[in-house]
Amino acid sequence: MNDMVPLTSIAPLPSLDGSGASSSGTPGPAAKAAIIVRLLLNEGAELPLEDLPDALQVKLTQQMSRMRVVDRDTLSAVIGEFIEEVERIGLSFPPGIAGALDALDGRISPQTAARLRKEAGVRQSGDPWKRLKELGPDVLLPVLENESVEVAAVTLSKLPVPLAAELLGRLPGPQARRIAYAVSQTSDVTPDAVDRIGLSLATQLDAQPLRAFDEGPVERVGAILNSSRTLTRDDVLTGLDETDQGFADAVRKAIFTFGNIPTRIAPRDIPRILREVDQAVLVTALAGAEDAGFAPVIAFVLENMSGRMADQLRDDMREKGKVKTDDAEEAMSQIVTTIRQMEQAGDILLVVEEDEAE
Repeated sequence: MNDMVPLTSIAPLPSLDGSGASSSGTPGPAAKAAIIVRLLLNEGAELPLEDLPDALQVKLTQQMSRMRVVDRDTLSAVIGEFIEEVERIGLSFPPGIAGALDALDGRISPQTAARLRKEAGVRQSGDPWKRLKELGPDVLLPVLENESVEVAAVTLSKLPVPLAAELLGRLPGPQARRIAYAVSQTSDVTPDAVDRIGLSLATQLDAQPLRAFDEGPVERVGAILNSSRTLTRDDVLTGLDETDQGFADAVRKAIFTFGNIPTRIAPRDIPRILREVDQAVLVTALAGAEDAGFAPVIAFVLENMSGRMADQLRDDMREKGKVKTDDAEEAMSQIVTTIRQMEQAGDILLVVEEDEAE
């Protein structure tokens, strides 16, 4: 038999007497369902009985409690009828709007899914703790900060240890200590209470408005300025300094420019990067770097390649002569783009500056 079977074929039905038999003495619908469930469980099949409504789970359990022995002829007849019912099913759909939304998860827009869920008054189905475990600390931390100590203690107890440890470390010291102590008081918390807490937290997260952007404002402004001309970038940062010094500092940390190469690139990665950069682009960028105020970049690059290649590059730069500002900026921008692409691909890691690590 298949490992998974449609629950609609084994759902127990009402109007049965105590034995589960019909008036003719043959098994009734609930008895047949109990027989099939018992047989499949004996065969090691995985039955998602928890997906049945609670009332049907109760009826199935009660029916199984009343049954004792089934003869082979009855068993064969019930199996034959069950197989016939299963084979007649051509296609099945998930029940209700919640089931439909789960089936379409990732295939319709989050905005549409959220609107349909809200209009239908249904929550995200499934185990709420499974969903919560998949969320990062940035999402869960604000929730914990606003919950009671007891709820926070249960939440940390249900989350994976590394995630719980990170959340605890990011909470204020006094609150973290109270929550840690409250964990010791969770021995008598019932499964129903844990489930209700999980549902409450999941509902809070479902109720939060969807974000229009995947990245925060700092990352978005930093990405834009990374691709901007030096004059534009400096002008914008100066304006941000006057408007919001904290935001301006955060944006500076998110920016990687040609001038950051000596401080953000490990010396061992220079040869790897240069292999990905067109030689003409490299020569143009370095030839115009000194006039642009990036002399340390020239020294850093030349120091971290073989002596023969460094000498050849110096000769090429002298032969190139003076480079137009626009041409130099374009070449520098191409090198920065290459470095960013290598970082995103995991080929290199940018060095974290000391003021970023504090």
